[in-house]
Amino acid sequence: MTEEELLAAERRLQDAQRTGDVAELDRLLDDRLIAIGPDGGRYRKDDDLDAYRSGSSVIESLTEVSLESLVVAGTGVTFVVCDVAGTFGGAPFRARLRYTRTWAYEKGSGWRIVAAHIAAA
Repeated sequence: MTEEELLAAERRLQDAQRTGDVAELDRLLDDRLIAIGPDGGRYRKDDDLDAYRSGSSVIESLTEVSLESLVVAGTGVTFVVCDVAGTFGGAPFRARLRYTRTWAYEKGSGWRIVAAHIAAA
């Protein structure tokens, strides 16, 4: 449960977002996930996965601008700024977004996101 493993999980998440890899997103998002989107909406894991499956959320480009992390025992937090373009809720968007993700480490499952907040950067 090292910081390097947390950063690797964050980068796997970004790759899964870029490619729409629902299976990898399913592995990285905890079933208890609660996320607050840039629109202020409250989303669960199934909301995110369903949006990718249906095509209402498509990431056309996602470029990491900055990444910081913090690990305390079995909890990690990543602070990421990305330039993102694609479709959200069926509408095109382009924005610089700040993601704050709280990760929990569980033996056998590795790092998984339990909470997230996304805001305009």
